[in-house]
Amino acid sequence: MSAVLTIDTPTPADAIALDAMAEASWRDTFAHFYKPEDLAAFLDESFGPEGRLIRDLANPAITWAIARLDGTIAGYAKMVPPTLEQAQPTDAQLSQLYVATDWHGRGVAHALMDWAMATARARHAPALLLTVFEENHRAIAFYAKFGFVHVGDYAFPVGRQIDRDLVMRLAL
Repeated sequence: MSAVLTIDTPTPADAIALDAMAEASWRDTFAHFYKPEDLAAFLDESFGPEGRLIRDLANPAITWAIARLDGTIAGYAKMVPPTLEQAQPTDAQLSQLYVATDWHGRGVAHALMDWAMATARARHAPALLLTVFEENHRAIAFYAKFGFVHVGDYAFPVGRQIDRDLVMRLAL
């Protein structure tokens, strides 16, 4: 029997489990790129009771989708007001799309991307933009399958290390 995938909006009751899933996913994907002190600084800023993820759950300007497989948090997507230099004020911006490592290849990312595109279209956005770490080849290939193209670069700090993220754009 296959797991049932649902997409809904996280509630405050999801905060701790969502935060734990996001941190584990981030560590699994990126931790090996960083010095311990840079990694620790980024994780402290981003996750935990005082981290950005939990604070952002309460921000009405941010729109969330949480993916669950048989009730277990398998991933999430987060849309923010456009801030990228390449974005127009009417564009939509996908800030994060994370999938728990154990759920890769199960359709979670595709369902969350479908949600992000539908959300952007419902807002009549002419384009959807996102950033992706230049070394995250799996994600870059995933976005390219949807038609996203590289339109610029973005400096992403992780502690004192500055990474090159690709700004990718999908015309809607």
